[in-house]
Amino acid sequence: MASTSASLTLPVLPLDDEVVLPGMVVPLDLNDTDVRAAVEAAQAAARSEPGKPRVLLVPRIDGTYASTGVLGTVEQVGRLADGDPGALIRGRGRVQIGAGTTGPGAALWVEGTRIDQSVPEPLPGHVTDLVKEYKALATAWLRKRGAWQVVDRVQAIDDVSALADNSGYSPFLTTEQKVELLETADPVARLKLATRQLRDHLAEQDVAETIAKDVQEGVDKQQREFLLRRQLDAVRKELRELNGDSKDSAEESDDYRSRVEAADLPEKVREAALKEVDKLERSSDQSPEGSWIRTWLDTVLELPWNERTEDSYDIQGAKAILDAEHAGLEDVKERITEYLAVRKRRGERGLGVVGGRRGGAVLALVGPPGVGKTSLGESVAHAMGRSFVRVALGGVRDEAEIRGHRRTYVGALPGRIVRAIKEAGSMNPVVLLDEIDKVGSDFRGDPAAALLEVLDPAQNHTFRDHYLEVELDLSDVVFLATANVLEAIPEALLDRMELVRLDGYTEDEKVVIARDHLLPRQLERAGLDKEEVVLEESALRKLAGEYTREAGVRTLERTVARLLRKVAAQHELGERELPFTVTDADLRALIGRPHHVPESAQDPAERRTAVPGVATGLAVTGAGGDVLYVEASLADPETGAAGLTLTGQLGDVMKESAQIALSFLRSHGAELELPVGDLKDRGVHIHFPAGAVPKDGPSAGVTMTTALASLLSGRLVRTDVAMTGEVSLTGRVLPIGGVKQKLLAAHRAGVTTVVIPKRNEPDLDDVPAEVLDTLDVHAVTDVRQVLELALAPAANGAAPEVPVAA
Repeated sequence: MASTSASLTLPVLPLDDEVVLPGMVVPLDLNDTDVRAAVEAAQAAARSEPGKPRVLLVPRIDGTYASTGVLGTVEQVGRLADGDPGALIRGRGRVQIGAGTTGPGAALWVEGTRIDQSVPEPLPGHVTDLVKEYKALATAWLRKRGAWQVVDRVQAIDDVSALADNSGYSPFLTTEQKVELLETADPVARLKLATRQLRDHLAEQDVAETIAKDVQEGVDKQQREFLLRRQLDAVRKELRELNGDSKDSAEESDDYRSRVEAADLPEKVREAALKEVDKLERSSDQSPEGSWIRTWLDTVLELPWNERTEDSYDIQGAKAILDAEHAGLEDVKERITEYLAVRKRRGERGLGVVGGRRGGAVLALVGPPGVGKTSLGESVAHAMGRSFVRVALGGVRDEAEIRGHRRTYVGALPGRIVRAIKEAGSMNPVVLLDEIDKVGSDFRGDPAAALLEVLDPAQNHTFRDHYLEVELDLSDVVFLATANVLEAIPEALLDRMELVRLDGYTEDEKVVIARDHLLPRQLERAGLDKEEVVLEESALRKLAGEYTREAGVRTLERTVARLLRKVAAQHELGERELPFTVTDADLRALIGRPHHVPESAQDPAERRTAVPGVATGLAVTGAGGDVLYVEASLADPETGAAGLTLTGQLGDVMKESAQIALSFLRSHGAELELPVGDLKDRGVHIHFPAGAVPKDGPSAGVTMTTALASLLSGRLVRTDVAMTGEVSLTGRVLPIGGVKQKLLAAHRAGVTTVVIPKRNEPDLDDVPAEVLDTLDVHAVTDVRQVLELALAPAANGAAPEVPVAA
């Protein structure tokens, strides 16, 4: 680029908050003292010099002069459009301001250096592209403003410097941006700056236009919707007049006030609903609160506030229904029968409502999986003649699932209890709270805590859901809560429920259930008629006793289904003719060998108790009762490994029971004629098989004592004997829990003799009579009695063979 400079002495014409660029022609008011002084000084100097008067146009921002000004010539002095005196000044070129000097007139004179930079011809490629871009942007902006006559003038400018200075006419540029353009001497850099400023302005303008368009469209939509709604109202009004003032269905659905007044609502609920109707009438159609109020009113109007089903007081008929639909479970059947009998007598004496409370019930059905807890709820509703609703609580962690959401939240809903009442269509249904022990808690609250009010008969007649915020009477509801593990239910919640244990079925009950319920259902699912495949009772008994070993009947049902599928497949393949009667001898060919053969049925040499140091105990797990084996061994004295080793993933209580058993034998070994000297120098190892399953509890104390006594004496533990009970340091046998479940497990495992603590004898009343008839139950108070019953006599006085741990 070529650059030239020349020294000048000029009067200063200050421009307050304005900028004039070279090439611009501006009118200035001579009433301004500074402007008049500069023009008069320039005219005085021009008398002695050829040419037009010259001034230096300098921007003055907040009293500060810019470092660069513009040489301007006074083209004309006259009157402005408003009649005031004025001067027309044209910008000629940039001047670098130097030191002040003296001159004629009252104006400020300064020395300056003329700055003239030009771009060599022909223009470089990047400069040509820059010129094209600026002209395209300027043309787009001018066309938006309708300045078509200016477009041609801009397109005719070829000089780079003049093109960049032309942006000084842009009204959207700030004073600071114009000063930046003025002080940029390089024409190409100045054009780049002007291009960037114009591009940014166009981008902002596009965004503003988009926003304005969206706003306008929204306003137009609202206006159109308003107009259409008014037209719709007019059409409805005409329809009502044609139909004799009768309202159509749409109008009726919108008339919440008439619906609330016509509904059979409690007084307080009616008052709350009418208040919401008042709010709805005051709100506009576009208000979001209107939709929330409509949803709340719909929910309130759909609830069966005063709807109740009549209980069936045919006590004999209800008992017959329960017996027909469920075998066993006598405790639950008796409790429902008692409830119906009491309800009937209360109704006869006018005691249906006492203190605002009705005669509901809250029962907790606790038992292992597969015993029929869930299906029992539907049978109870059937027997009572009530509606039935199931509420699944497994995995629920949000307290709002029980109590509902506050209406301030978008998408708020009432809780599951209110939804269950709404679904049932009556205020006295049977509500099954399934898997209440699987309820969790996290940062969203504790659902179990929210259930405290629901399941408390003393306060659930005034239950308040967070969504409804009106009282809901739950005192007539029969709540049945199911759980597998009693310990997982919070203590405060368990205290509000009446506990009913379902400890599992006997083998006879399983056969009846399979014959009357499971087999007909699986025949239908397999596409078979009851005449085509017949299962003899011996086959069902073998399926229940040897192919499955569980407290419930789920595995038994799956085994029956598998058997029927096998028969159906063989028939389709032409391998078997129907009808076909399945006997116990056919089971192995159809579904393989049995998996649970009782110890008593095995070869004596293959039994677990075939060696000294192994005893059979009884335990309770989450799946019901089970048989638990205890193995003990002594380490070789040469290894020097003394002390007690416990394996099998045992809890602290069970480890303490092992220490107590060992201490008892050490202190009473001589009395029991046991070689306790071995216990001093040799390590004792006690193991509970199924090591992957955690075990804990004190009830294995007598079993460990018996296993150690068998190990030291060399006498085998009888195969047909199983035992349970806590042992003390003095040898006393203390009571334990789960007697019924343990005896059922012993019965399933083929055990014939069971040893229990003496203080657990009252628990035998809960055990089915057919199970007690097959078991020889011994109630003992001392561990010595256990050893006498459980240990077999020594064979021919031979020396005992003590197992040695490797």
